[in-house]
Formats: sequence, structure tokens, C-alpha cells
Amino acid sequence: MLLNTVFSCFVFYSVLLVLKMYIIAIITGQMRLRKKAFANPEDSLRHGGLDHFRKDPDVERCRRAHRNDMENILPFLFLGAVYSLISPSLSVARCHFLVFFVSRLVHSMAYLCALPAPTRSLAYVVAQVPCVSMAVQVLMVVASYA
Repeated sequence: MLLNTVFSCFVFYSVLLVLKMYIIAIITGQMRLRKKAFANPEDSLRHGGLDHFRKDPDVERCRRAHRNDMENILPFLFLGAVYSLISPSLSVARCHFLVFFVSRLVHSMAYLCALPAPTRSLAYVVAQVPCVSMAVQVLMVVASYA
């Protein structure tokens, strides 16, 4: 399967994106500890008492960044895998994967660092372009089988 160079390229960027999601999850956990803001009463009891069973705006920002990753990276994983099967040009496919990856990095940085608008929105839109492109190309290939 990794003899397919497009798929190998897709796997490379996909693994980087999954690692980025893990990093955001770790950042969220570290922010909870630093801010002493826990989502579960048992965790707050372990770290100082039920008064730490609360929401914190910085923790919530990290959680939103992580949730946004899940909402956008998971569809990319499906689209990119299927797109790899239709034998696109390696250079075009690499461009799709790289644009999505870099845009998601910028989006996460904009979210976590509260960069001024419209940084996050632009990163989101730019990341959607390769996804829409891949989806359209896949549909064009498989439309005759529907």
C-alpha cells in the first residue's frame, strides 16, 4: 500500500496532523493543571477541592481548538485517503496535503495564542480549499458508478 507515492505522502501529513491533535490535547491538560480548572469533580478533589470543578476561559479556548481539529482533520483523513486512490498527480496531491497541514497549524496557533481576527478564519478557509478540491475530484471519478 505504501508503494503508492501519493498515499505515502498523505500518510506523512496525516500522521503529523494526528500528532498535532495529541499536542493540543496535552496543552489542554496542562492548562487545566495550571489554571486548576477541572471538568470532573474527582479530578478537582485530587487537586485542591471542589472549588476547582469549574470552567476557565483559557482551558475552554484550548478545548475549542481541539474540537475544531477533530471537526476538520477527521474529514481530511477520509478525503485524503480516498483521493489517494484515484491516482492524482503526486505534486498536486502534495500541494493539497501541505496547504491543509500548514493552514491547520496556523489555525491552531491563532486559536491558542488568540491572534487577531481574521487570522483564524483565513486559516480555516484556506484549509477548506484542498478538501473541497479533493472531494470534487473524487466525486467526478466515481459519479459514473452511482
